[in-house]
Amino acid sequence: MKNTNINKDEFLQLIEQYLDGKLPIEKVKGIISYYESYQVTNKWLEEFGSKNIVKNRMLLNIHEYIQAEESKQTKRIIIFKRPVFRYAVAAVVLLFVFFNLFLDSPSSSITNQVSTLNNTIKIGTDKATLTTEDGTNIILEKGENYISNNVVSNGKELVYSQNSQSKSEVVYNYLSIPRGGQFVLKLSDGTKVWLNSESQLKYPVSFTQGKSREVELLYGEAYFDVSVSSKNGGTKFIVVHALQEIEVLGTEFNVKAYKDDDAIFTTLVEGKIVLKIEDRQDELQPNQQFILNVSNKSTVLKSEIDVYSEIAWKRGLFSFKDKPLKDIMKVLSRWYDVDVVFEDKTLEDVRFKGVLNKNQNIEEILKLIQNTNFINAYDIKDNKIILKN
Repeated sequence: MKNTNINKDEFLQLIEQYLDGKLPIEKVKGIISYYESYQVTNKWLEEFGSKNIVKNRMLLNIHEYIQAEESKQTKRIIIFKRPVFRYAVAAVVLLFVFFNLFLDSPSSSITNQVSTLNNTIKIGTDKATLTTEDGTNIILEKGENYISNNVVSNGKELVYSQNSQSKSEVVYNYLSIPRGGQFVLKLSDGTKVWLNSESQLKYPVSFTQGKSREVELLYGEAYFDVSVSSKNGGTKFIVVHALQEIEVLGTEFNVKAYKDDDAIFTTLVEGKIVLKIEDRQDELQPNQQFILNVSNKSTVLKSEIDVYSEIAWKRGLFSFKDKPLKDIMKVLSRWYDVDVVFEDKTLEDVRFKGVLNKNQNIEEILKLIQNTNFINAYDIKDNKIILKN
């Protein structure tokens, strides 16, 4: 690939194949080799702006992908797609790694129309509230340590003493994650739970010996890496929700059950789970997703879904595959703790595809979306974002 002539469109097509998981790792490495040859940068990057910024951002993201792939983890380059909308037009690919360049380039024909008044929007961070059995609320924050008899926190993770099994009454704690927050919980059996923004989990301080290990996801999103039953006296692990129950022997899965969503999404990453809804049971295999409609209790089982996109939030990313802007902004509103208003309701159905870093400033993301030309302007007033056509 190093010695092959390639034009800009072909190069961007390779990047999109990479996002869709259709590019072998060796070809991804070839992209870096080709890019380093400056066959790409010398000609094309005058259109994109600063060569150094492009190179640094692009190589960083591709290198991260290769490192993750080689360690059996999946990451993808940051790409955003402008879709077909109302008309049969060709899709255009925008690279997030170039987002500053499109804004700063003198040749850009896009005029940014932004009104910012008292912008207090902050990037989400590690924070949670621990509610103990007596109703005491303990604020857990990044950089702050907390130590109690059977639990410690370093400001990112709350860890309970392992192998402590109760022989008497079960004592419950609650971990609540606010909007703009995230936290990791390690239960006394060794099970690890990642909790997303605006989520709450009820769980025992220690599990009762010989009985099923049961926790309750009251609302929100959680990723479970369950300690195997063989290490816990053969007991099953159960995740309860008001509308469903998940029975586990030892596996990894994601449950998304937000109050303002129309459905509950259960996605199996590894192992096997049995999902129970009223009088029916369904067994999920890896890469399958079970969708439960909240209003009418109808269900859909999807096979071979993109697990990466579903659990990217746990790795510090937002991944959107053909998602309407309304859904994208709902996800962003939870992380940045903002309200979003669509001045033009037709914008809600514009579909995008791409990956965002959760550590990006909200204005960087809004400017990128604006550069698709579907949104001409946006306003930020205090903690409210107004999208305009």
